[in-house]
Amino acid sequence: MKEIKRVAIALGAGFTPGVNAIIMGAAISAHRLGWQVVGIIDGFEGLLFPERYPNKGLIDLNADTISKLNPLESDAMGTASMVDPFNVRSINDLDMVEEVDMSDLLLQNLKKENIDAVIAIMMGRGLSILHKLNLKGLQSVCIPRSVENDMAATAVSFGFNSALSFTIEMLDRAKGAAKSAHRVGVIEVLGAKSGWLALQSGTAVLADAVIMPEYPCDVNRLAEHLKSRINRDRPYGLVVVAEGASFTNLSGTTTSEKSMALKKALSPLAKEEESGQFVINRSGKAAAVLSNALQSMMTEEIFPLVLGPWTRGGSATAVDRQLGLAYGSASVRALQSGQSGTMVSFMPPSMQFVPLIDSLNKVRTVQEESYFIEIARSLGIFTGE
Repeated sequence: MKEIKRVAIALGAGFTPGVNAIIMGAAISAHRLGWQVVGIIDGFEGLLFPERYPNKGLIDLNADTISKLNPLESDAMGTASMVDPFNVRSINDLDMVEEVDMSDLLLQNLKKENIDAVIAIMMGRGLSILHKLNLKGLQSVCIPRSVENDMAATAVSFGFNSALSFTIEMLDRAKGAAKSAHRVGVIEVLGAKSGWLALQSGTAVLADAVIMPEYPCDVNRLAEHLKSRINRDRPYGLVVVAEGASFTNLSGTTTSEKSMALKKALSPLAKEEESGQFVINRSGKAAAVLSNALQSMMTEEIFPLVLGPWTRGGSATAVDRQLGLAYGSASVRALQSGQSGTMVSFMPPSMQFVPLIDSLNKVRTVQEESYFIEIARSLGIFTGE
């Protein structure tokens, strides 16, 4: 392991509130060891294309800069786009777009700037990129962040608590509206592959049902459950559904009919009114499909609502502020102890260091034996089983 004198902090793609807290935790801990700390602007883009940025794409995260940061925000270094240094789109000599491997250039620029190690705040695809860079010699530690809490090998990803708190607040408002209007609200929340946000927020507001990607929902059974709970004294209902949920016993257009319609729309000979019907937009689909199905089975009016990307906004909660500082500080301890190619993992009550590969291509899903499932069911909440 190379002796560390200068460390860089890189932020992967996607917005998460309160990332400044992680940066502050890492920088303060590194300064105490006598290390210099810089931030790479817009993820790795700052060093891939230094000519596009002031100061060669770097920000000096000295003590004065850190003292002025707001731990509630995420504005210190910008937000990376989906640029993969192993597959960067560029224009070749024939004026054609091609993907070029610029990972060696990135490593050269890191060396040129005397950066000995990188602390990367990543999620999703960013983990694979960091792992490949580590195999090529980059000394690095990863900090997991995910508002959906779907990253494997850690119990709580940074950003989840902030998203959970905001989602609960919005569900409380939706429940109040449903109660006042005597309707059934179907509220879609984030969760393409994992139902943690739907399950924990739905349980907190005592929803009638929580539908998750892990457990396909029988719409007939859900309708019967809602009917059994709606009465004169309680003429409303609330269903929380994750965006990646799936359903059985759906009424209406069949899968084959939808497939044929999509093929027709994508045809080069498609008419304008046909081709304009299909837009790749996952957000809102689950709420719309489930609402339409329930409306055909129930007399109560169903209204869909999509929280979606709004959940990623706002400020960090007190819990995430503490967790961010802890994650940042732990990443420095990992580098100090010779750890590389690892991810900081919060396994209450302690921070641990796990091989980054343990989290690659894996999703932290809601298991049948989860105590959150047990709590929901004991409260009479339908979970799609």
